[in-house]
Amino acid sequence: MTTAKLKEAFEVESKHGAFYTGGNVEWHKDTLYCQTASSVSLLNTQDGTVSQTIGEDNTEDSDHIHTFTTDGERLVSSHKSGLLKLWNAKGELVKVWKCIHKGPIARLTLNHQLLASGGSDGVVRVWNLEHQTCVLSLKGCQGVVNVVEFHPENAILASGDDGRVLSWDATKGASLTTYNAHFSKVTALLLVNEKHLVTSGRDKVVILWEFGHGKPLRTIPVYENVEVVVKLPEKFKVPGFKSDPECIYVASAGERGLVRVWDVTNAKEVYVQENSLVTKADEGGLAITKLLFQQESKTLAVVTADHNIILHNLKSFVCLKQFVGFSDEILDVAFVRKDSSHLAVATNSLDIKLYDSTMNCQLLKGHTDIVLCLSTSTANPDLMLSGSKDNKIRLWLFNGSSMSCVGVGHSHTASVGSVAFHNATSCFFSASQDTCLKLWETPANPESDTILTCTSTEVAHHKDINCVSVSPNGKIIATASQDKTAKLWTEALTLVGTLKGHKRGVWSVAFSPVDQVVLTSSADCTVKLWSVSDLHCLKTLEGHESSVLQVAFISNGMQIVSAGADGLLKLFSVKTSECVGTFETHEGRIWAMAVHKDETEIVTGGSDSLLVKWKDVTEERKLQRLKEQEEETLQQQKLANYLQNDELVKALKLALRLDRPLQVLKIVQGIVRKGDTTGLSDAVKELRNDQKESLLKCATDWNTNSRNCHSAQLVLNILIGELQTGEFRPVGLSGALEGALPYTERHFKRLTQLLQDLHFLSYTINCMQPHIKT
Repeated sequence: MTTAKLKEAFEVESKHGAFYTGGNVEWHKDTLYCQTASSVSLLNTQDGTVSQTIGEDNTEDSDHIHTFTTDGERLVSSHKSGLLKLWNAKGELVKVWKCIHKGPIARLTLNHQLLASGGSDGVVRVWNLEHQTCVLSLKGCQGVVNVVEFHPENAILASGDDGRVLSWDATKGASLTTYNAHFSKVTALLLVNEKHLVTSGRDKVVILWEFGHGKPLRTIPVYENVEVVVKLPEKFKVPGFKSDPECIYVASAGERGLVRVWDVTNAKEVYVQENSLVTKADEGGLAITKLLFQQESKTLAVVTADHNIILHNLKSFVCLKQFVGFSDEILDVAFVRKDSSHLAVATNSLDIKLYDSTMNCQLLKGHTDIVLCLSTSTANPDLMLSGSKDNKIRLWLFNGSSMSCVGVGHSHTASVGSVAFHNATSCFFSASQDTCLKLWETPANPESDTILTCTSTEVAHHKDINCVSVSPNGKIIATASQDKTAKLWTEALTLVGTLKGHKRGVWSVAFSPVDQVVLTSSADCTVKLWSVSDLHCLKTLEGHESSVLQVAFISNGMQIVSAGADGLLKLFSVKTSECVGTFETHEGRIWAMAVHKDETEIVTGGSDSLLVKWKDVTEERKLQRLKEQEEETLQQQKLANYLQNDELVKALKLALRLDRPLQVLKIVQGIVRKGDTTGLSDAVKELRNDQKESLLKCATDWNTNSRNCHSAQLVLNILIGELQTGEFRPVGLSGALEGALPYTERHFKRLTQLLQDLHFLSYTINCMQPHIKT
């Protein structure tokens, strides 16, 4: 067996957090602009990563965003402070000005150098972006103005809460046509061309209008609350239908969670989505809040009330990608498939999120309450178990490109907190808040929602069971509980022994892959190693300042990685019991941790909604250190060559760059010994400002020793002279002088006393001269 290489460091490879928490979403090219509390995230639809964030960090003190609008080149945001902010494409703040509205702004729309804002005060204001001035104040709407659009024929249309759509002249502000046919709030206004517009509302109708005429052309009952309509191109196909270029088509969505395509010219429905991934909302609620269509790729984006964004191909209506905008707390993670290409994530949700390498997400539906735990099989990585607050266990199978539920277990009477496969995959174990440990059979050929059979049950602990784990040979099962103990069991659930020693509840338990050792972590901030044979505690590892929630062996059992409620990921050496490294990026508890099977990657998730991928950078760090050592050796040889060739100025520069104070001192002393103080002054003048600062620091240090004070005073004298001429501009001069003055005064007093003694000695000798007999 090959010796495993020890890890030294992990670095954050990628972080996936909340990029959409509700509000506006806009689509330009391959980028989705998604609103969060106080910033706008730019999501790349190709790889599922946030390429840029415009705005402030999402903190309690940040200025929250009410809404925003963008044209791809610039972005305007409205804030809680009553300010409008203009940002450029690089995310730099260009202008800030007061919005004047009496209350928050609900809607913003851009049109070249004009910006229209609809406020909760029922007023529409038009702004000149070049001068940030309000050029028009348009009144007439009632309630919150949540729909504002510019019409190509120099007009502005807007609607409030009363169901009327008003229009004004965009230059003079004169009132034009009023479109009054809705009996409830207008939720969307779509300009399909210069002559026609389409509106939808909470009165469950879609209306086609001719611009400039207040009488509807077509009123289409849709029998659901419609939140959004989007224009479709003249030529397109959907399953079972091909468009007529002479007709006007729109897609609508809202309460039912379905995308529906309408021929508004003929007032008929031509397509209803059949494969919707969105759950229907309760009566009066919303399932879909936004529809976006990209002309180039013929792709339709569906934004759901759960903050998910689903991309559909228009022709086939197949789901291309699904992005999860907000995950809340992450409770567990697990790698799925043989190559660990997918990652299953359990959050504060009924659904399990299955991510691929591009962060495209599949929602696994089945549980009726929050999913608490996940586990995959080493023998068959396509199988996965999940436990939930609905007291059920579900067995999932990856088949083709998706995962589906193939088994359900109903035996527990409380939340299932942990599940684990037996190594042979013929059975698995579950632990619950009902204090029971259960053994289940894995069906040989599971089909959809097969009822799983529980073959054995044992009351294992006095309190909630937090974790269950199976040994590498499958003969021992370990459980960890809130009753401060961990217990070892046989395959038949016969008690082997109890591990006592923790002062608080035990959160996690894991077996060593090579030794008869079991590892536990607890709320008492410690990690303990136990002997399986005699049940004694072998070692106690300390380092965390809060509960240690997850632990795992890596490097063939030579090292331990742990995650805690302090937000830290720690790496321990089993041999020395020392903490080798501490890695920090989470801002809350780390509930979940999964180690890739080749141990090159660790994934953590916690209460801060962050899913963090850590990569092993041990080899990279070693190569970097080796490269630095080689570079240092070359520089040392170069310095020795300069000194050998008596090129003292070049040697002085290189020694300063290498931060070698002693070598610099020897070079300065060498210049002084040659009696070439002018040469020293010339050498100092050739230095850069940062090199002079380093020399000043060195001289201040030399000045503390009387042996080196002569060289130090010469250098200080030269540097102060350059300071007076303006050739030297140091940073932190006062500190350097404060450090040098006391020692300089001491040297001055010592030299003055020495000079006095020399004069007295000379005087004494002169007085003795006449009395000396020749």
